[in-house]
Amino acid sequence: MAKLNIFRLLLILVLSYLSDRANGRVKFKGVNEKLKQLNKPAVKTIQSEDGDIIDCVDIYKQPAFDHPALKNHVIQMKPSFKLKEEKLGTKGLSSKLVVSQTWQKSGSCPDGTVPIRRIQRKDLLRAKSINRFGRKPREVVSKSNITDPKNGLYPSNNSTQVALPTIVNRSAANLVTLGYNYIGAKADINVWNPNVAAADEFTTAQIWLKAGPGDNFESLETGWTVNPHLYGDRRTRLFAYWTKDSYKSTGCFDLTCSGFVQTNPQVALGAPIEPVSSEFGQQYHVTLGIYMDPQTSNWWLKFGADVPIGYWPAGSLMFYLNHSSTLVEWGGQVYSTNVKKTPHTKTAMGSGQFASGLYGNACFIQNPNIVDFSMALKYPEWVGTWADDYYCYTAYNYQKGYGTLPVFYFGGPGQNPNCP
Repeated sequence: MAKLNIFRLLLILVLSYLSDRANGRVKFKGVNEKLKQLNKPAVKTIQSEDGDIIDCVDIYKQPAFDHPALKNHVIQMKPSFKLKEEKLGTKGLSSKLVVSQTWQKSGSCPDGTVPIRRIQRKDLLRAKSINRFGRKPREVVSKSNITDPKNGLYPSNNSTQVALPTIVNRSAANLVTLGYNYIGAKADINVWNPNVAAADEFTTAQIWLKAGPGDNFESLETGWTVNPHLYGDRRTRLFAYWTKDSYKSTGCFDLTCSGFVQTNPQVALGAPIEPVSSEFGQQYHVTLGIYMDPQTSNWWLKFGADVPIGYWPAGSLMFYLNHSSTLVEWGGQVYSTNVKKTPHTKTAMGSGQFASGLYGNACFIQNPNIVDFSMALKYPEWVGTWADDYYCYTAYNYQKGYGTLPVFYFGGPGQNPNCP
């Protein structure tokens, strides 16, 4: 009888193990530990009407300080620099600045705390692995390593054309400047809520500052995204991102890993922004910028009317970006395993309309400025457009008239009659 009971017990354990494997639970046996690591004790908790939970966390207990290189880091509470802005001829588009997030309707965080979107169990269970949670998928580079944009020039430096790699699992439509030492970039990014066709795909409108070799570059990024795999819905959300090794094993979105030091108690990374633009209706934009502090080498993220959110301590996190960026991009990106193939994904970029639709129809980026060591915001000396999946997403730097600055339009619907 004892042997029979032991056999039954073993059978139950085996069946339970197989059931767990079938449900993906074995892979996530460290979920509770990861949640405890990510979600720091809250001084105050805010339940947002959109379903998010915002924890107001002591500024000195935020996730940044879990990074080994930041154990003894002293917080820089505000930037030490002030930028000059060149006043160039421009005809501004009729667009309202977005400065609010949905959660702010339900409360505010006290001084001395920072608002952090709480990571829930269901968020982790969507990830392919706990270690990859909050990270962009690795870039898969085509063996041909050359993209042939149909809409114009290769990006170039001093009239020398530069071949950019073809990324198999991403499509981009960007405005590019490269070859100089940039210590900042800014833009007014038109806000939309494009369609994302599959739960494991995402779309962005953003700024990139990059440095380093093409197969192991460093990148600081910000903009808006629709990313159901990470956030669990299809809302348009403010995001920040960093990587030291071209998305291989470092960095993450927002505060889902250690690294970014937040100082602002009013803006939550990863939280929805509203309102969004409508076709031939009211247009909205979000103003975002990333700037290096010349005294500390920290890269500051600013939102709206020059409001600092926090910074990446480049001296601790980066190597190439500890000095400057050599490549700046503005525009959109779609991640899917079904780009550049048939059938193509239906995930949209920008407004979901092609760049040729212009104002009110296509997504735009206005005032794409850079900062060099003159510490002045200015339009880049040279820019080029880049679209590597041209029949699906396009890029167009449109100049309305002589003496005015161009406005960059980008986007598209993904799959369409010319992009089957």
